[in-house]
Amino acid sequence: MTDTTTAHPREVLLDAQGATGLLPVCDHYCGVEVRMRKSLQLQAEMTEEFGACMFDITLDCEDGAPVGGEAEHADLVLAVARDAVPEARVAVRVHPVDHPAFAADVEKLVGQAADRWCHVMIPKVDSVADVELAVRHVDAAGGSTLPLQVLVESPLAVHNAFEIAAHPRVQSISFGLMDFVSAHGGAIPGEAMGLQGQFTHPLVVQAKLQIASACHAYGKTPSHCVVTEFSDAEAIGHAAHRAAAELGYTRMWSIHPSQIRPILAAFAPTDAEIDTAVAITEAAIAAQWAPVSHKGKLHDRASYRYYWQVLERAHATGKLLPQGMLKYFA
Repeated sequence: MTDTTTAHPREVLLDAQGATGLLPVCDHYCGVEVRMRKSLQLQAEMTEEFGACMFDITLDCEDGAPVGGEAEHADLVLAVARDAVPEARVAVRVHPVDHPAFAADVEKLVGQAADRWCHVMIPKVDSVADVELAVRHVDAAGGSTLPLQVLVESPLAVHNAFEIAAHPRVQSISFGLMDFVSAHGGAIPGEAMGLQGQFTHPLVVQAKLQIASACHAYGKTPSHCVVTEFSDAEAIGHAAHRAAAELGYTRMWSIHPSQIRPILAAFAPTDAEIDTAVAITEAAIAAQWAPVSHKGKLHDRASYRYYWQVLERAHATGKLLPQGMLKYFA
């Protein structure tokens, strides 16, 4: 039986340690050497500023590699990753499983640096069979402990989202907006790839909700797609807020350093939400997780789970927590 007087809230609240809050809420993509190195420097600076890693960096071998130069680009990505400080959270996106460069990517990047990556991103996954193929290659290269994140980019993939999310090696599912739109052969207008259209076109919204629902069903992290209007901080903040508040996403892609802080701010709880979560969690701990009354409302373990996840999200987005709560994030 768990000793509730000393146990961590995650232990007491069972599934409160699920995907939400455990991964940084921002995943920053870059594939050009100067941007990769600058991103690693920014990650180190923000880690020092906040006392925790605020975003992942995914080095891109798919869109980052010139056609015909895939092997050379993989060498570059490997060199950049090896130059990163040991505590850096660095991932790599390889080519799709049906691409001629996929096997070579995995053999080199996982085979020579399996302990460097926090995860491997597999793009253009359509089915569980694609996931299994990726797993076999990653494991054969020495990455049997590496989690996989997958990118869903087609109507078929969205249809199979629940089966994909159920796979034990899948840690997170990302939505590939632009490929999803183009996969419809013109049936979805180009405006649906923009800031407004991606939140209003029914097929796009349906796809986003399907992915988020599948992830939450299996305790995985749903990661929202890019916003291409990278120079507009207000736009990225608005999109990130809608992704989190309306569609259930707990993570989002960044494609420019200027997008990182707006994403963090949009995914962070408000100060009022944090204050309420602290008060209810402290009361729950004092009551050894028995039901309590707070401002005339009854709370028990069902709501404790929610408020603990608010605190997890606050920590993951760099919000200040009282000293009594910080011990749970040491």
